[in-house]
Amino acid sequence: MSTAEMSAEDALVALHESLDERRRPEEVAHLVLRVVGGQLGLRERMTVGRAARAAARWNGSSAMSADFARPVGAARQVDAAVRLFELRDDAVDPDDPASLLDFSARLSESLGAVDPGRLDFLRDRLNREARAAVGIELSKRQYNRRFRVTQRLAAKADRLGVEQTKRQLTMVARAGFAASIDRSAFVADPWAGCFVAYLTAKRKLRREFTLAGRDNPYDDVADLLFQRCAAEPATDWWMITQAYPTPSVLARLTDAQRGELLGRWWSTMRQVAALLKRVWSASEFDQATMVVRRGNDSSTWNLLCGAYNTARAAWIATLDAAGSLALLDASCPGKSMMLIAADLAAWHRSTGGGLHPDVGVWARLPLPWDVLDGTASCTRADVEAACADGGVDPVTSGWSGPRAQGAVGTFRPTPELVHGVSIADPAWASILRAAGAFSGKKVKGGLESSLVPADVVVSNLPDLGGHGNS
Repeated sequence: MSTAEMSAEDALVALHESLDERRRPEEVAHLVLRVVGGQLGLRERMTVGRAARAAARWNGSSAMSADFARPVGAARQVDAAVRLFELRDDAVDPDDPASLLDFSARLSESLGAVDPGRLDFLRDRLNREARAAVGIELSKRQYNRRFRVTQRLAAKADRLGVEQTKRQLTMVARAGFAASIDRSAFVADPWAGCFVAYLTAKRKLRREFTLAGRDNPYDDVADLLFQRCAAEPATDWWMITQAYPTPSVLARLTDAQRGELLGRWWSTMRQVAALLKRVWSASEFDQATMVVRRGNDSSTWNLLCGAYNTARAAWIATLDAAGSLALLDASCPGKSMMLIAADLAAWHRSTGGGLHPDVGVWARLPLPWDVLDGTASCTRADVEAACADGGVDPVTSGWSGPRAQGAVGTFRPTPELVHGVSIADPAWASILRAAGAFSGKKVKGGLESSLVPADVVVSNLPDLGGHGNS
């Protein structure tokens, strides 16, 4: 069903579904019009309509995914195990790592494994005599096949758990706890739902390869919807806080609600910090510059940094709203810096720029995961001293207080991106992405010897000249 054919109720449900997706803001704005368009004044309708009309560009098509990658469950592995072990009722959820591990343990026990959690093919298999001793009447070939299937099932459960955690943290980094908002609460407050859906869609936009800073996701459309929420006496501020934990919203919560948020954000910080520590220990990063080196897993690192910094900013904002910011005097874990692409760093230097001032502060402070697990100490005074050395305001920059809110942005249509580079239209974006352009790898598919029209690449790049910039 197209958006134009949806009822207001269907559009509101679609908005709720978008919280766990990556729809373009203009598509969300179109749904917003279906939900509350009849209640908007002329100027308001023009503001939202300007964004909604952009959804029709290129006949509504885009070469970019409308979702974040979803982990593939273990249905195939479970089916193979059920057939091979001749089970009637497997009673396992192929999308639940815990259920898969339990299933794998039960299969391991049937194979005589001493430790169901350990399945080494060379050390843990039973020989013929050992199989006979425990009553396993299988040939060596059949026993080995079942052993391998059980191994693969356990390995898949581990991988699935990791990928599910990564996707969950991707949503936290981009949209806070918005993806966990219950549908019944969402549809009960259309204005709040529209605001949360639109703002999170803006926050989920891909990063564009540019020297300019990112656009403020809180633009004129988001502000219009927020002002409508503020004018409603029964607005669900608790729901809004899941995606927009700013001082003005947090001030409207009860003490109990702020306490619950503090606990959730603190727990998320600790969880992500532990994962950051694991990646940091297994990698070689240059803490002084945070420029990507060969072999660095920048995707995983930047994902975790985004989730950690989002949680940290929300935790500090909630502390401030609760009147408990003085707790930072005893312990104030710092931010975590993302890795920056080497070509973008070089572009900054070539234009007279340099590293972001926050990188210098980060390099002067103990690693945040060491502070959170008690290995190192970092107080607010330490953070403020590091900020002073780096010429950074510790409060407005978010190092020791709630980050200052930027000016309300202006909506602009979502650019069609290939690895952060703006492309003129989805057709060319598909061609360039398939050829590996702008990926840092060798361009393929004959495109390296062809001439790409100059107006295909919309972005300004460090070294202009068509696809040669890849």
